[in-house]
Amino acid sequence: MTEKQAPPVAGLLLAAGGGRRLGGRPKALLPHRGRPLVEHAVGVLRTAGLTRVHVVLGARAAAVREQAELGDCVLVENPDWADGMGSSLRAGLDSLAGAGARAALVSLVDQPGIGPEAVARVLAAYEDETSLVSAAYDGVRGHPVLFGAAHWAGIAATATGDQGARAYLKEHQESIRLVECGDVAQPYDIDTEADLGHLE
Repeated sequence: MTEKQAPPVAGLLLAAGGGRRLGGRPKALLPHRGRPLVEHAVGVLRTAGLTRVHVVLGARAAAVREQAELGDCVLVENPDWADGMGSSLRAGLDSLAGAGARAALVSLVDQPGIGPEAVARVLAAYEDETSLVSAAYDGVRGHPVLFGAAHWAGIAATATGDQGARAYLKEHQESIRLVECGDVAQPYDIDTEADLGHLE
């Protein structure tokens, strides 16, 4: 795929977490509808219209590669995944540099209540590399988020620990376009044993 043909927005799925509060079960491998959760999350991005998807792996990356069918996704291994989501976001944005993408739509593997409708709404709000778009639930910012390439360096510079892009988004709040998704998605996380009830 030449730079000219590259779709302007790439999907970036953060799936490196080790599931610390789930007894060390990597979230990417949690079963959902008979397949690993990471496969479901990639399917959501594809259904929403993202043809290019980069997946950041970390905890038990070899097992994820083996058990999940991730087709023509670009798999990015984050050796520093235990440092938190910030390192995975940096690794993912890094993998997109020079790939011709003008924006990254970032989603999290542990939010199966967010489906293609919400992703498609955020994607539709993309304008150019200065775009900064976020799904909102009853007016509260959530995932997925879309970062135009003009923001990547700033996000990478401030993404530490489990904060991801939070600090950058707080600083640029007035530039964020919020897209209400509360009517089509539920933004719960699969973090604890109790949350596993959300999986099917």
